[in-house]
Amino acid sequence: MERLQKVIAHAGVASRRKAEQLILEGKVKVNGKVVKELGIKVTDQDRVEVEGVPLEREEPVYLLLYKPTGVISAAKDDKSRKVVTDFFPYIKQRIYPIGRLDYDTSGLILLTNDGEFANILMHPRYEVEKTYVAKIKGIPLREKVRQLEKGVHLEDGKTAPAKVKVLSVDKQKQTCIIELKIHEGRNRQVRRMLEAIGHPVQKLKREQYAFLDLKGLATGDSRELSPHEVKQLRALALHGNR
Repeated sequence: MERLQKVIAHAGVASRRKAEQLILEGKVKVNGKVVKELGIKVTDQDRVEVEGVPLEREEPVYLLLYKPTGVISAAKDDKSRKVVTDFFPYIKQRIYPIGRLDYDTSGLILLTNDGEFANILMHPRYEVEKTYVAKIKGIPLREKVRQLEKGVHLEDGKTAPAKVKVLSVDKQKQTCIIELKIHEGRNRQVRRMLEAIGHPVQKLKREQYAFLDLKGLATGDSRELSPHEVKQLRALALHGNR
């Protein structure tokens, strides 16, 4: 038996918190009866309806994609551009990306149909670390790197401290390869941080998401996460490894 809100979240309908809200609002039925209590547990034999629609209990899937540039981090796009779910035509479940990677940024992105899992990883409170490698214009002085390490003032507030490493410098071309580790997920955050210190991004890639990396994958390749990796991610997000 599992809690009703967990079953709804696992079916990919909503996050667990949103599922709780739907229950409290009387929008969920179990075996034809409206349920408004959060403690209710259900089995595979129970018929669950959310807002009049029967719940299809999907097997949870957890996928890792090496997203190419020029692909939208969404399940669908109203302008008919290529989206991350297009790389999984064989997956029958309704999957969606966990968080976003900009259209012009490549790298590691996770997809799932498990609403609760996605919610845990995206919630700012849980601070899952992501590693980005950027090719930037110009060669930053030490004081500029320190700015990134302390936090940069952006229009939506100061960023949390980043871990920064200068990987290589091309004095002739006046470019630099820099690694940033951050745990926030604001819109175009890495690009805006580097722009704020006067070193705009020319190329950007997310190399790691927590302990996951892109080893063995070419751009556009994907793989399923192992059950152990899923457990590790949950534990890391909820209990921390920082």
